[in-house]
Amino acid sequence: MTPPKKTPLPPEERDVWMRKARTLSEALPFMREHAGATVVIKYGGHAMGDAALAEQFANDIVLLKQVGINPVIVHGGGPQIGRMLDRLKIESDFVDGLRVTDQATVDIVEMVLAGSINKEIVTAINRAGGFAIGMSGKDGNLIRARKLRRTKKDPDSNIERVLDLGYVGEPTEITPHLLDMFRESDVIPVIAPIGIGPNGETFNINADTAAGAIAAATGAYRLLMLTDITGVLDKDGALIPDMTVTEARKHIAEGTIKGGMIPKVETCLTAVEQGVDGAVIIDGRVPHAILLEIFTPHGAGTAVWND
Repeated sequence: MTPPKKTPLPPEERDVWMRKARTLSEALPFMREHAGATVVIKYGGHAMGDAALAEQFANDIVLLKQVGINPVIVHGGGPQIGRMLDRLKIESDFVDGLRVTDQATVDIVEMVLAGSINKEIVTAINRAGGFAIGMSGKDGNLIRARKLRRTKKDPDSNIERVLDLGYVGEPTEITPHLLDMFRESDVIPVIAPIGIGPNGETFNINADTAAGAIAAATGAYRLLMLTDITGVLDKDGALIPDMTVTEARKHIAEGTIKGGMIPKVETCLTAVEQGVDGAVIIDGRVPHAILLEIFTPHGAGTAVWND
């Protein structure tokens, strides 16, 4: 084997390369700590829509696999689904942030999530040197689901009514057999959050919810949820870097955590209560946010731990 040719290091670049070498050295203890661990990553939002961040994400996922961590990717795709529905002139409504999904809509959801988006992510990871395989929750009955039932109280009569969201589902059982096999190989699974019902129905499942359920079922070391915000903020707008389950529930009750952040935090709470070591809401707009979270003591968002 012919050894690679080395080039002299210019003095003006020495400090840059020394910093890179120091970074690798400082990351080594974290690599040892996480070796063999499963990390479930919910991928979506700005991180998925920005080409440069998408390329960095793919490179970072390959790096995780190469240092002995087992990444499992669960992706969203709401904006892409919306654009396709608009193109096909299929109307779609939202109730409490959830897309009402009739038969025509769920067909498009499956086509976009399990088709174009899934394969784009797989291609990016493979191009970065990994070995990714795309699948949906219907493959191998990975995500068994049922119809999601929600109620809403009428503000005038104070009477609760059941909301019919169509083919919107929630996981009832995760069958991680395929993921267990991938863990012992070089395969990186990329999962579209589509579930299968008891009668073979196709259900559209919120990607956060699917990622949390998969993290719990696989005994993941971490659940990482990429978002478009800094993390959970306190009443003064400052980042809360860590919360226990008790503290998180208190923040929700007091109104510090509100709006769309509540379901994300609740997903984290459920995951850690079901055995995940820690769940982290990460700012996906930050370059290499996943590496910052896993390989440094600083992190890139808000972590939720059990009490």
